[in-house]
Amino acid sequence: MPSVLDTLAAHSDNPSSFLALNSGNAYFHDGGFDGACAYRTSGRYVLQFGGPFTAPEHRARLLEAFAAHAGRRLVAVQLQRADAELYAEHGFTVNQLGASYAVDLSRFTLRGSRFVRLRNKISRARRAGLEVAEVTAGDDCAELDRIDQCWLRDKGRHVKELRFLVGQRNGSLQRHRRLFVGRIDGETAGYINYSPVYGSRPGWLHDLSRRRPDAPPGVMEALNATVMERLTADGAGWLHFGFTPFTGLDPEHELPGASRLFTRFARFLAERGEVIYPAASQLEYKQKWAPHVVLPEYIAFRGRPRPGAVWQLLRATNAL
Repeated sequence: MPSVLDTLAAHSDNPSSFLALNSGNAYFHDGGFDGACAYRTSGRYVLQFGGPFTAPEHRARLLEAFAAHAGRRLVAVQLQRADAELYAEHGFTVNQLGASYAVDLSRFTLRGSRFVRLRNKISRARRAGLEVAEVTAGDDCAELDRIDQCWLRDKGRHVKELRFLVGQRNGSLQRHRRLFVGRIDGETAGYINYSPVYGSRPGWLHDLSRRRPDAPPGVMEALNATVMERLTADGAGWLHFGFTPFTGLDPEHELPGASRLFTRFARFLAERGEVIYPAASQLEYKQKWAPHVVLPEYIAFRGRPRPGAVWQLLRATNAL
């Protein structure tokens, strides 16, 4: 049986699929073919991440087997459009939950008037002496741990670190990611961790990122711009900025049978849900880079959406 990582590399077309390997997830397999469903439990609910990862001809069978295994309290999140249609065909209630954003590195440029403010921020950080380096295996990451702690404290005492739908920096799988730090006068000001992306838009996912609260303006933009140059030189095709819930919502993206109540709930959080999830600030950062592709992403409920299902999803992500 191939590893889950091998399965993702062979069959996934979800730009966030590497997050399926996060610690805390479990995996369901059908012994008849290569495939996996990533999930975790929260309360009485089973929360699936990213749909069935398998060859196209096996996707329906894997979903049916997993749904039978998981039971009625199954919720699937971060589904791509093809996944959403498959789940709807199998009787799930499917709604758009947000969108993901991606830049085609072969077409990307910072030239032009639309990037004036971004170029100014990048120049300011570079004039401050920002130097970018890639962290390799065996490097001491204690300073990055301290940045994590400072970053979280700066968010406020009631804020917890998000999980499940965001990446990780530690563990044996870190060797498959690329971690870059920005230093000024030898002191780390911030870092960005990038995860591999497979499928039709292969490249890297701008995943976990942190900065010192007192870091100069433009540090993260300059860090990412430098990494984009290096990824392009290495032959990478796309840089994905990942999924942001409650953004890019559009009635045209909804499937027949979508829950009107959940649609209203998602739009309410899009307008007033910053306390639960920092969608607005994330979207502002991603739009700075003028993404070439915006992909709707979906949530699927077995049966009708229940308040308990939404509550357990928010708990699993540490948003509450």
